[in-house]
Amino acid sequence: MNFVDELRWRGMIHNISADAEEILTSGEMVSCYLGVDPTASSLTIGNLAAMMMLMHLQRAGHRPIALVGGATGRVGDPSGKSAERTLMTEEQINANLEGYKGQMSSLLIFDSGKENDAMMVNNYDWFKDMKVLDFLRNVGKHLTLNYMIAKDSVKSRMETGISFTEFSYQLIQGYDFQFLYENYGCRIQLGGSDQWGNMTAGMELIRRTSGGKVGVITCPLITKADGSKFGKSEGGNVWLSAELTSPYKFYQFWLNTSDDDVKKYIRIFTFLPQDEILALEKEQAEAPHLRVLQKRLAKEITTMIHGEEAYNTAIQSSQILFGKGTKDTLLQMPARDFLDVFEGVPQFHIGCDVIEAGVDVVSLIAELAPIYKSKGEARRNIKNNAVSINKEKVTSAEAQITSSDLLNDKYLLIQKGKKNYNLVIVG
Repeated sequence: MNFVDELRWRGMIHNISADAEEILTSGEMVSCYLGVDPTASSLTIGNLAAMMMLMHLQRAGHRPIALVGGATGRVGDPSGKSAERTLMTEEQINANLEGYKGQMSSLLIFDSGKENDAMMVNNYDWFKDMKVLDFLRNVGKHLTLNYMIAKDSVKSRMETGISFTEFSYQLIQGYDFQFLYENYGCRIQLGGSDQWGNMTAGMELIRRTSGGKVGVITCPLITKADGSKFGKSEGGNVWLSAELTSPYKFYQFWLNTSDDDVKKYIRIFTFLPQDEILALEKEQAEAPHLRVLQKRLAKEITTMIHGEEAYNTAIQSSQILFGKGTKDTLLQMPARDFLDVFEGVPQFHIGCDVIEAGVDVVSLIAELAPIYKSKGEARRNIKNNAVSINKEKVTSAEAQITSSDLLNDKYLLIQKGKKNYNLVIVG
């Protein structure tokens, strides 16, 4: 399949301009760009959906251009927003840009020596020295006020108000396309469906200034269960950064995908071929309780973003909640994953001095962390092999718990029976 057909069967095309398919099926290598504004320190899975288009493009032999919006990030895109964005400081923007560059660089192939190696650009480089009068004469002159007001991103804000800064955003993004077309031969722009107005403004600008034939393709926005999008400035995001969304939570998000959504997600967020996906769907239909689609999706995307080791660790961490794993499993668990795994289990806080001095296990589980109602009940459960600390059975009611027993120098994991977990936090 060619690039457009590949996206189409995967359900990754929301809109495509009339010339885009012709350009991409001409048999020539085509340069295409995707722009992302640095509105947070990390990309989200919403950004990843558009990035997957750029990755498929490179696999099809075309050249991807990843644009980070050092200039547009200083302005603020009104698309999909009901109110004016809060402007970020230059320090925030530059810090966010570095995070984006690292994440985008890991997803595309640079410097392999091939003609379609990816390139990365920052639109601040061509805007920083541009004079405002030059911009108004050379860019603003070509798009009418009527044309700009007709865009949904502007129309939706006419009642609540929109600043000239955000109103001008489509001109700035439009010039990005013109600059890349004139300097790098870029003929296609990719983006999310909420960017259609800004993207077509770039097409119009190129048409009016040079008569060039270019196209745009948008992908559907990835939405949450309530229909809202996974945007960087929205709540409840799933981030590509391991610091913001741990690999365990990232893995769990995909593993817990609904049966309805998983068919869509496995097409968008993996490179599995069509016949393999259809075979997995058939297997899922025959044995839905096995959740083969969710497991494969979680494996593919967690490995792609965080690596195979993080994926294996996420599986081991998940198994702990089902009574599997050992103390070694707990010790090997990254500190960032630990609280995520045991989020929601009962927690007890005790002081460092108590543990440093040592405390008998019965006092610990009946008084300091009252998992049992009395010391007598605690002793009976210990006698019946029903108490474990850090995945090891407590065999004596006289056992002493000290700081050497702590996980990550801070935690004790106490089990009452097989799957009834309690977390003691020391400090």
